[in-house]
Amino acid sequence: MTSPIDAPPYETPVLIVGAGPVGLTLALDLARRNVPCLLVDHSEGPRFLPKMERCNARSMEIFRRLGLAEKIKAAGYPGNATMDIKVVTNLSDPPLLHLRYPTADQQRQQIAFSRDGSQPLEAFQVISQYTLEPLLRAEVAATKPITARYGWQLLSFVQDDGGVSAVLQDLQGVRHEVRTRYLVGCDGGRSTVRKALEIPLEGKGNLAEATQVFFRSEKLLERVPAGPARHYYFADEHSSGIVGQDDLKHFFFSTRLPPDADLKAALLAAVGVDIDVQIIAISTWRQHLLLAKQYRDRNVFLAGDACHLVIPLGGLGMNTGVGDATDLAWKLAATLQGWGGPALLDSYEADRRPVGARNVAASTYATAGLREWRSHVKPGIRNDDEEGRRIRATVVDKARRLQRRTHEMASAELGYRYTSSVVAAEPGTPADPDNKLVYVPSAAPGFRLPHVWLDEGQALHDLLGLGYSLLCLGEDAPSAEPLVAAFGAAGVPLQALKIASERAREVYERALVLVRPDLHVAWRGDVVPADATALVRQVTGGAG
Repeated sequence: MTSPIDAPPYETPVLIVGAGPVGLTLALDLARRNVPCLLVDHSEGPRFLPKMERCNARSMEIFRRLGLAEKIKAAGYPGNATMDIKVVTNLSDPPLLHLRYPTADQQRQQIAFSRDGSQPLEAFQVISQYTLEPLLRAEVAATKPITARYGWQLLSFVQDDGGVSAVLQDLQGVRHEVRTRYLVGCDGGRSTVRKALEIPLEGKGNLAEATQVFFRSEKLLERVPAGPARHYYFADEHSSGIVGQDDLKHFFFSTRLPPDADLKAALLAAVGVDIDVQIIAISTWRQHLLLAKQYRDRNVFLAGDACHLVIPLGGLGMNTGVGDATDLAWKLAATLQGWGGPALLDSYEADRRPVGARNVAASTYATAGLREWRSHVKPGIRNDDEEGRRIRATVVDKARRLQRRTHEMASAELGYRYTSSVVAAEPGTPADPDNKLVYVPSAAPGFRLPHVWLDEGQALHDLLGLGYSLLCLGEDAPSAEPLVAAFGAAGVPLQALKIASERAREVYERALVLVRPDLHVAWRGDVVPADATALVRQVTGGAG
């Protein structure tokens, strides 16, 4: 039985419900911008279960700006460990297909030598969610503007013109009233916040159910004749797979077998050799391809799995949510600090919902590829006869083309473009490409600013601060004083940077580039626009 509200009321500019990676990232990004928040989660601590296991390059760029990239690398999958993918019938047989991918260390070498903007500043990093969440929680605990309350559950909330009044309950049954200007639901696919707002999910739900066996094995990667790999995809009747976790000792085995089957026997049969296996947990999960109809209702926002659910092929779940967090953080900060205009928060949904739709489509594309090659798997695939060889040849031919969809999502990760009203349109530039695999760098307005090394060996990204940045590129860059003055008159933070690098000017294709606080381009040109004040008002949502 719950108690009446008997704790003192609590006030905070932002209340974040849900302390998974997305809510934690949002809290840390707000704190970096000197915005206090209250972060609550119904769970006392992260569960030791695999969910996501890969921070993609864009997320790692975001974590770099939060000062966390090196800590995440140190805690995660070794930089020299294999990232290869193998399609197998059994781990005691030679692989049917071996797709080779660079390790994180090799990717970092490619980045170090790249000069054309085609590489991200940070490589991907494999790190299991049960490793990442405690790391982020420790950062939250050490960050003063954040108040974290674990074991607190959101019971209800109501909105008015001035904000949100919420009721939360702690583990002792005490209810707490919280008054906040903005509430953000980062509370997952079953989001209490989304349901309270009656926002529907659109798309395809409950597409399939899989059983997941989380297990530990000291010797699996050493013992299996198929050789080490990051992912093993089985060409079998149960659509099985084994995915390694960040310490190379934990794995999950995914299968269409029901949870009451003899899963240890099934796992050992798939491995095909005698190995040590300690089963830690067995769970089931359903596959969804869903997108919330809206991301905002007045003073309440949704982020992460609360507003988009994908099948985890291509690693676009949590990573899309981290992108939501960094977009929303600077817009909330700008609004609360008085330099963001009334249209700025509207642009959150306008920016991020198309990315959510794009990534649901990318996940659909990857899933269709996996299902297509697996549809050619027949019972006799392991037989040493003409029929078995024919089946294997067909599976290999299909998988060689289609399995790449899952592991080569560079454009989905880096190549999306914002087209909301707070981005200055540039007629004649290419649209957001419908290409999910190959990243083509662009500094046209709306795109993420491509990474460029300066002549001194410093990353240009690292020079950009919390506000807007105006890049004046090349030795003969024109004066930008009217634009600088217009930002100053509106009270909007701006740093103007003189960048002599001709390489940067070549990659960015203009002499002047205005970059938003989230590193997306807001405007570019070779001369300051005639009405600099109008440009400032547009890109800030009507500031001044």
